[in-house]
Amino acid sequence: MTNDTKTGQRPLRVAIVEENSIRAAILLDGLQDAGVADVEVINTMTHMLRRLSIIDPDVIIIGIENPSRDVLEQMFQVSKLVSRPVAMFVDQSDEGMIQAAVEAGVSAYVVDGLRKERVKAIVDMAVSRFNAFERLQRELTEARSQLASRKIIERAKGILMRNRELSEEEAYALLRQTAMNEKRKLADIAQSVVTSASLLEK
Repeated sequence: MTNDTKTGQRPLRVAIVEENSIRAAILLDGLQDAGVADVEVINTMTHMLRRLSIIDPDVIIIGIENPSRDVLEQMFQVSKLVSRPVAMFVDQSDEGMIQAAVEAGVSAYVVDGLRKERVKAIVDMAVSRFNAFERLQRELTEARSQLASRKIIERAKGILMRNRELSEEEAYALLRQTAMNEKRKLADIAQSVVTSASLLEK
């Protein structure tokens, strides 16, 4: 599965995971009434990840009539692995399970709220929450990467200033010019300097 929710490229594809046929029908009716036609129903937990991988849905709806802690935890693991918006409908829960659902990345966790007229709105909310979380994760990763790059560049400048008796501006200019000449990122050149220096010190 890829990480991008592809709702803009084709009609919304939804997978319903629900062993109870009546509850599955409620979810299916709710989606079809809202104009969502591309829906696959998985009525057994066996080989679920493999089946989800084949279906490649944009959104996954999981319904659990009488959730045991073990079954819920299994579903939370699925939520972590699939990297898709997950809406979960359960008949009963407790505070610990709600917290576990949030930590597992479940985008919408609905307790005792399985009504066909609510299904599409909850799916839309799950997609919005998932996309917002993914955006925040990307921004955090980029910020961490930029910070790590700045740190390695500062270290490389320090090494060049000591070993080549350069000013800070001259050290930075040398790194930048080398990166341009070799058509590599400045941080990569800086990392090479730091690595070489550590090898020479040993």
